[in-house]
Formats: sequence, structure tokens, C-alpha cells
Amino acid sequence: MKLENKAIIIVFFAMAVSTSPAFAHKLISHDDSHRDFDSALQIPDHRISWAVYENLGAGETKYYTFDAKHGDSFYAGIVVPKIQGLEEYSPTLVLVGEKIFGEDTVPFETQLGTKKVIYNGDYPGREFYEPFGQVTYWERQEIRTDIVLDGQYFIVVTDENNKAGKYSLAIGTIEDFSGGDFFTILPKAWFDTKLFVNDYASIIIAFFILGLIPITPILIRVKKRKGIKRENA
Repeated sequence: MKLENKAIIIVFFAMAVSTSPAFAHKLISHDDSHRDFDSALQIPDHRISWAVYENLGAGETKYYTFDAKHGDSFYAGIVVPKIQGLEEYSPTLVLVGEKIFGEDTVPFETQLGTKKVIYNGDYPGREFYEPFGQVTYWERQEIRTDIVLDGQYFIVVTDENNKAGKYSLAIGTIEDFSGGDFFTILPKAWFDTKLFVNDYASIIIAFFILGLIPITPILIRVKKRKGIKRENA
């Protein structure tokens, strides 16, 4: 294969990683400090499609919060990466807030209403493939409801099975990407996805390819000069 053709392939690959429209969720990064209601991770707009990658220890609980208005539709769901050892992993998902009608037993204290959703399907679960990160997930439970009262709400994900694992929490359904996101948010999201599923080989390959891009024009010029010298010899 000619060097020029290799250069085109390298650039095309890098652009494909940066601009793939298949990644529907904006990734929310965090410092893993959202361990109670007071420190809950803020979801900027619950209608926009967001994703949060999490490692959850045995017996641990993670908290998220958002503001909503009467009549808003709300969606949240959990998926688990297809990794050995997580075949039967399914943390509990709870929606917390005023006018959330429920008296479910939950492993945390709150005076607000709760709607607890557990996974009742077969294991390891239905699979789906996410093309942007090249990751397969197992689907778990979802919450779909309408907000009754204006105010602050919480999503709580907790382990009730004394088992540690990984999950991705999805919130919202509206895809919202600007042109600038393709060169900032999406490349970082791809990198974070690979770290989340422990795919270090792909990270190494990507950095190797990106490292070749700056020197590719130089190699092309060198080859052309050598070709000209041979013709003049």
C-alpha cells in the first residue's frame, strides 16, 4: 500500500473516532464523591441524554440530583458492560422526590417518596452494542414516568446484593451535540469509555495512530524527494 494511502486511512480513522454520531449520550465526569443526598452529582438537564460511568463497591450507594417541572417526562436506566464476572450484576435503581408515590424499603434514609426498580429479567440479560465506544452492554432496569410536582429530585443507585461491579447510568432521551462537541466531548468520552471497560489495548493503539498523524506529511515529502532523486540519477 502506498504511503499516501496509508496516511489517508490514518486520518480517516482519527476523524471517525472523533465524529461518530452513534454516541447518543453526553458523558458526565465526576470525582466519585456523590455518596449522600448533600453531595449528589448534578444532572444539568434531565431531558438531555446523559451517561455516567460508575464503579460501585459492595454495599455502596451513589446519588444524583436534577430539577424538574410538573408534566416533564423522565427517563433513567442502567446497563452493565459485558465483562467477565458481571453476568449477574444488577444494582438497585431508585427515584426519590416529593409526590413520588411508593413505600418501598430502601437501604438509605429519606423523608421523600421513593420508587424502587430492580431488575427482574433473565441473566446475563439482553445485549446491545454501542458502536462509538465499541462496547457491548447488558441491559438492566429502567424508569419511565411523568413528574407530578416542580422541585428537586434524586436518582439513587445502590447495592443490595453485597456485590461490587460497574454500571452506566443513562438519563434523558434528547440527543444534544454541537459541532464543537465532536472535537472536545466525544474524543474524551471515547477515552473514558475504554478506561471504564478496561480496554487499554485500544487506548494504546489510538495514541499510536494519533502520534503518526503529525509525522505523516514529513514521511510523504521524504518519499517524494527520494523518488525525484532516482528520476534525476
